[in-house]
Amino acid sequence: MTDNVAFIRSLYDAYRRGDVNTILDSLDPSVEWVSHGDGALIPWGGRRSGRAGAASFFQALADALDIEAFEPRRFLASGDTAMVTGRTRARAKGRGGEALDLEWAHVFALVGGKVKRFEEFYDSQAAAKAMAA
Repeated sequence: MTDNVAFIRSLYDAYRRGDVNTILDSLDPSVEWVSHGDGALIPWGGRRSGRAGAASFFQALADALDIEAFEPRRFLASGDTAMVTGRTRARAKGRGGEALDLEWAHVFALVGGKVKRFEEFYDSQAAAKAMAA
């Protein structure tokens, strides 16, 4: 296991503990945070900048979803890039509890021991449908 894999794995462990501050402290101050999906349809979707932007992503997730299972499955790293694939099962809050079951991929660009860029790929159409139900 590379150091970058261990570092990224520690961030997922922090998320599971509900420790978003540890994640935010690991970000470059000018981090780019991208969740591919229309922010008008998916509360956590869109592009954000800086630690405050990343914090708003985590808040949007918490406000929109009751997460039933969060399963990072595969961790890979090459140079200053790390990738994680996994699955999330959740229910939309306040919208009839529509179920959401997504496979996802997260890509991290790392610079100087910090996350410089985060990019999330998932079935945004399914997410938008669950949020609209």
